[in-house]
Amino acid sequence: MKLLVTAGPTREHLDPVRFLSNRSTGRMGFAVAAAAVERGHAVTLVAGPVELSAPAGVKRVDVVSAREMLEAVEQYLLEHDALVMTAAVADWRPKTCSEVKIKKSVMNDVIELEPNPDILQTLRPLKGKRIFVGFAAETGDTEAEARRKLEEKGVDLIVANDVAMPDAGFAVETNRVTLFSKEGEPVTLPLQSKLDVGRALIAWIEERA
Repeated sequence: MKLLVTAGPTREHLDPVRFLSNRSTGRMGFAVAAAAVERGHAVTLVAGPVELSAPAGVKRVDVVSAREMLEAVEQYLLEHDALVMTAAVADWRPKTCSEVKIKKSVMNDVIELEPNPDILQTLRPLKGKRIFVGFAAETGDTEAEARRKLEEKGVDLIVANDVAMPDAGFAVETNRVTLFSKEGEPVTLPLQSKLDVGRALIAWIEERA
C-alpha cells in the first residue's frame, strides 16, 4: 500500500517571530510512518515544524501552516491508498500577518483570527475507496468528540486520546488510545509505546484495504 501520513503541529504566524501553535511534537505521526515502513508500505510523511528525523525509507514533505499542509496533502492524496491524519492542525490563524516584527508599542491588544480549513472535511469528496484515519486529541469528553468527528468528517476510523494524561499526551513516548469506527463498539488499547500504537493502526488499515 501507499500511505500518506501527517504529523506534528502547524504554526500560524502573526509576524516573522510570533505564531499560534500547539504542543504536538509529531512523535505519533512519525511512529505511524515507521510502523508502515516496517510492513513494507510506501509512505509519504507531511510534517509540520518538528525536531524529529524521518524514518528511513519515508518520503518527507515539510510544511509550516495549515494551508500549506492542506496543499501538500491535496497534492499527494490521489496517489495513495490511505490517509492517516495525526497532525494537530491549528483551527485558527491570525487574520493578518506582518512581514516585519510588530513592535510592542504599536501592537493591538486584540488579535483578530480567522478559521483554518478543516483538512479532512475538505478532502472528503476525494476519499473514494481510500481509508481515512483521523485523530482526536482531547481533554474533556473524549468519546463524544470522537463520535462527532467520526460522523462529521466521514472517516473510517477516529483514534482518540486524552492528552491531559501525563503518559498519553504530548511530548511523551507512550500513548493510550481508543479506536472509534462504524463497525462496532470502541476498542481501547492498553498503554504502550507510540510505535506499538502505530503498528496497531497499520494492522487495522491492512485488514480493510
